[in-house]
Amino acid sequence: MRIARWTHDGVEEEGFVDGDRVIPFAGGLDVAAVLRLGLPAVPDLWEQSRLGPATPLADVRLLAPLKPASIRDFVAFEEHVEGVSAGVEGRSHVADEWYEAPTFYFTNPHTVSGPSDVLRPPMTERLDFELEVGVVIGAVEGSDGENLDPAGAGDHIFGYTILNDWSARDLQGREMKVRLGPAKGKDFGTTLGPWIVTADELDPFLDAEGFLAIRAEVFVNGELVGHDLVSNAGWPFPEFVAYASRNSRVVPGDVLGSGTVGHGGCLAELWGRNGSLTPPPLKEGDEVRMVIEGIGELVNTVGAAVSAPPVPRARPRSRLRTRP
Repeated sequence: MRIARWTHDGVEEEGFVDGDRVIPFAGGLDVAAVLRLGLPAVPDLWEQSRLGPATPLADVRLLAPLKPASIRDFVAFEEHVEGVSAGVEGRSHVADEWYEAPTFYFTNPHTVSGPSDVLRPPMTERLDFELEVGVVIGAVEGSDGENLDPAGAGDHIFGYTILNDWSARDLQGREMKVRLGPAKGKDFGTTLGPWIVTADELDPFLDAEGFLAIRAEVFVNGELVGHDLVSNAGWPFPEFVAYASRNSRVVPGDVLGSGTVGHGGCLAELWGRNGSLTPPPLKEGDEVRMVIEGIGELVNTVGAAVSAPPVPRARPRSRLRTRP
């Protein structure tokens, strides 16, 4: 099944996408409530909803398919790390620590946009996209989502969406020299969409080791820039969920980004490999289209950059230990 949020005639609705039409959830439920019910509840909800009022998909404006409780974004593709490190460090290198666990950072759930939305980036000279799969967490009866083992963690995967982790590489590079972040190089925008595809729909693409072998592509202004198989990640998605829950908790509505796929899944990888800003950074008016097999396509346009009030530099301090 496909699950979405949309507006029609000024009214926001949430429900199923059935072919070329959308149908609201029965009982006035929203996506957040359905994620709390869990994947096993979806077939019954569909039976309750399918005869309800339908609207042509072409007549609605799709929104981000959920309002995430949190967003953890992983860095799970070795080829991506090799390329980006070449640009940052001057040599292609993957730290030994990368292989030990599927590392992630938390990004901002309050700046999520949806399909066809216009991105309003910060003032940056190196705007980039990142082509990723978003893993959407749902409830599992009898589980609190804490300290999951990989064998059971997959049950918490409700479905998948496309995730574009927009990046201002110059801002990101500056702040990460402080050994913290990324923060302002990332937190201005994450795009999700066009809908959530329930996990069972992609089960036929799982390989013998549990990796999701679906093709991912990204186009800028109609030109193919990058493509990869999602199964090239270093870990299958249930292990992402297990690691995220280690000494912590995953809850319905959490989104786990796969990390940027390799072979041109972002411009920064190509800049590192090419030794120059080739292809050029994104600019106002550029269209970024992401297509992931079994999920759909996500299209956005870059809008005008937004300036922000300046923050002063750090002041020299005396380091006195008592007040003068």
